[in-house]
Amino acid sequence: MLSLGFSVPLPSINIKLISNRKQYNFDTKLRKVVATTTSSNNINNAAGEVALPEGLKHVAVIMDGHRRWAKQKGLTIKQGHRAGGEKIQVLARLCSQWGLKVLTVYAFSTENWIRLKEEVDFLMKLFLELIGSQENLDEWARDGRRVSFIGDKSILSKSLQDALTVMEEKKKSNSGLHVMIAINYSGRHDILQATKSIARKINNGLLKVEDIDQNLFEQELETRCAEFPEPDLLIRTSGEQRLSNFMLWQLAYTEFYFVNKLFPDMEEADFIKALMSFQPRQRRYGGSNELQ
Repeated sequence: MLSLGFSVPLPSINIKLISNRKQYNFDTKLRKVVATTTSSNNINNAAGEVALPEGLKHVAVIMDGHRRWAKQKGLTIKQGHRAGGEKIQVLARLCSQWGLKVLTVYAFSTENWIRLKEEVDFLMKLFLELIGSQENLDEWARDGRRVSFIGDKSILSKSLQDALTVMEEKKKSNSGLHVMIAINYSGRHDILQATKSIARKINNGLLKVEDIDQNLFEQELETRCAEFPEPDLLIRTSGEQRLSNFMLWQLAYTEFYFVNKLFPDMEEADFIKALMSFQPRQRRYGGSNELQ
């Protein structure tokens, strides 16, 4: 077992969502966590510590089910999105304590603009609120988290663009968990913009066609900011089993984990179960370890 030497006891966190009729509590018991790399089949040892599966560095999450969750609880769609936003904070906190290197969350796709204007406007305000929260900034500073925003930011409001830039700049020297948040992101657009960038460099004489290979292409993708840009594991909630235009190049050899729970209902045990699903998988990348 290779230990990364990271052990932090944390208190219970109780997140409350209050409507004019009901109050909902989201309890996440943060146990003592040791970030380790292991090939053992034991998910937890006697001390209740979580051991990460060997090779698991980057986890991507498609957070689905906020609106359905709100409908089931008799709440508004806005309250569903707010509950999802709070759960993202919990997930980032857990991943930081577990010693993961990269967490990518699919917050808003280019296709989401077709939703009702009221819902889209609320989501943009929620992003601005969460990103600009001094409490969140302080927590990320304590944990040493780094953040990057991927996606076409040019059509976002200037206030949101400025907030994204400020947060990236403040956290760029941090060496802890790297959180990539995809806002107005499209996997197809990412590939297209990389292709156009390479074409421009060829037209300007900076590159030759013969220079183009996989490594060069990946340096033009928006995920080039990450040390480990390709997710090892993709988690999608709410029972849906599709990529929805998310990281189409980067997910070529990613392991998938689909869960029926809606994202706001996901708790620590659910996330641990998802991570541990990676443990028994053999990643052959088109090859084989066996000779018949």
